[in-house]
Amino acid sequence: MAQLPAAELVFDNSRCPDCGHRSITLPSPLPDVGDDFDWSAREFEGYRAFMLEELAARFPERRRWTQADLEVVIIEVLAAQLDFHSDMLDRVVSEAFLETARRPQSVRRLLQFIGYDAVREAGLEDDPPAQVNARTAAQKLEAEWAKQPSKMEFARLAGPRSVHQQRRIVTIDDYRLRLEEHPLVLRAAATSRWTGSWRTIYVAVILRNNAWLDARMENLHPGLIADIEHFHQVRGIPLPPITPGSEPFHRTLLRAYLDAYRMVGQEVFLEDAQPVGIVMEWTVVVADNYFHSEVRRDIERALSNQAGGFFEPGRFRFGENIRASDLFHLLMQIDGVSNLCLKRFKRVGRQYGNRVEEGYIDLNELEIAICDNDPANLERGYYRLALSGGRKG
Repeated sequence: MAQLPAAELVFDNSRCPDCGHRSITLPSPLPDVGDDFDWSAREFEGYRAFMLEELAARFPERRRWTQADLEVVIIEVLAAQLDFHSDMLDRVVSEAFLETARRPQSVRRLLQFIGYDAVREAGLEDDPPAQVNARTAAQKLEAEWAKQPSKMEFARLAGPRSVHQQRRIVTIDDYRLRLEEHPLVLRAAATSRWTGSWRTIYVAVILRNNAWLDARMENLHPGLIADIEHFHQVRGIPLPPITPGSEPFHRTLLRAYLDAYRMVGQEVFLEDAQPVGIVMEWTVVVADNYFHSEVRRDIERALSNQAGGFFEPGRFRFGENIRASDLFHLLMQIDGVSNLCLKRFKRVGRQYGNRVEEGYIDLNELEIAICDNDPANLERGYYRLALSGGRKG
């Protein structure tokens, strides 16, 4: 034990018997403590070996120590406790960093620190989220992560990436990228025009099911509605209720999405794609042993605007030229087509000439080629088929 300073009151009778002074006797300095502790010891065996070495050094006269000795038992108990606390310290430090955290609760909270809501990304958050429901959703997510650690690892990687993901709309191409991420949009294009006082952004879109911007969101597939709701929930953008009889307009939905990311001061007009009807006349030589009706049906299916057809919505990019060689390649693959001849290939309208010799129809940056072949809407493109050879019927 360290000694305390000793104070003594001393009277010097030679000068004044009533005067005295305090004398302090300081203890001798403590001996230097050598730092021979193994700071790398983090487990039971390391702690036990160090304390046994210290015990043997303090009692050199004792030559043998056994596990039954009380001193060894105490050392092993202390080593076990030190091992437990070292492990707990390592766990606490590990759970403080996203890279090394292992508990689902820790990973979810650390992701929240960087603005990544794993509950919302997993589609478990209610809208609007109540406090009790939010806590229940977090518990569901943590239980799911505990059963499937791969999902937690995916969130661990997706969180930091989302911090560096740029979603603001700054350049012209950003309008296309952000809109094409929306489940309702198949294709998008944007252009900037000088309107006299400032530059105005014009954004054209192609929607699913050939829908128009000013049409209501009717008859949507339940899966598509679920994708739209999840998309807006993840992005944190309010979504008007999509209920039968009071569906919002497509423009209302996409306008709110654009306003959430566009820069302040940019004037943006959202408009439908400029459809360009295509007119074609084909002469088809049918191979022997094939009926005209079968070949006609296959050609109409190949040139249709349905899924898998040449004019399927979203298949062409804005401003993508229509080339006759692509059509020849498509139709010659049909069974029963022996030969083809393209006699007419142009835009709808008398002011446009035949482009058979050129072999392509050029479009501008906001135009898209269509060919619905609907007798009631010839302005949306049509084609004529003249079949010869083969079998009638």
